Amino acid sequence: AGVTPIFAVNFWAYDTARTLLASAEGKTVPELGLGSVGLAGALSAIPTTAIMAPGERIKCVLQIQTDSARFNGPIDVVKHIVRTEGVRSVFRGSLATLLRDGSGSLAYFSVYEGVKRALTPEGGTLSPTAVILGGGFAGVCNWLIAMPFDVVKSRIQTAEGAAVHKGIVAHARELLAEEGFVGLYRGVSPALLRAFPANAACFLGMEGAKHVLSRWL
Repeated sequence: AGVTPIFAVNFWAYDTARTLLASAEGKTVPELGLGSVGLAGALSAIPTTAIMAPGERIKCVLQIQTDSARFNGPIDVVKHIVRTEGVRSVFRGSLATLLRDGSGSLAYFSVYEGVKRALTPEGGTLSPTAVILGGGFAGVCNWLIAMPFDVVKSRIQTAEGAAVHKGIVAHARELLAEEGFVGLYRGVSPALLRAFPANAACFLGMEGAKHVLSRWL
């Protein structure tokens, strides 16, 4: 349910940030360096978090539900959280989500742009191969950077009892003490397996939509 608005806001924010940075640097958007492209990606996470954080909170609660405490879908989760913890709790983990998506998006967009530029000849046309490879590697790099923040975020969003009041640093230290550095990358294998095809498809869809819509708008 959240994928369409999240990616719509994310790509809109990214393009807006690129335009603002290009104006500040006295350049056109295509002339921006990869550092500025990465910064635009990181900034795009700010408005995206407003949608992403509550969606992640609901998703994480659903993923750890037990037979004795089973919910009838996302709406039931929201009702339960608001009733037992208040509206503010729906947004628990927002800072961790912002750190995850900010760092991940920095890699995501800069890697995509770097691969795209490397595979597109000067004055040439962007090819589907460049888009697919750029999007795929962008997705992989995104998760390699963002995974530790994601693991800590999930602990924050599913915490109960006294752990609810612990911050990002406290949760990270506890995780490192319990599982070591490898604990920060728990679940990275399925994330990486999904990352390449999913993000290759995402960027291919985005570039295709831009190409079609540019003829009509």
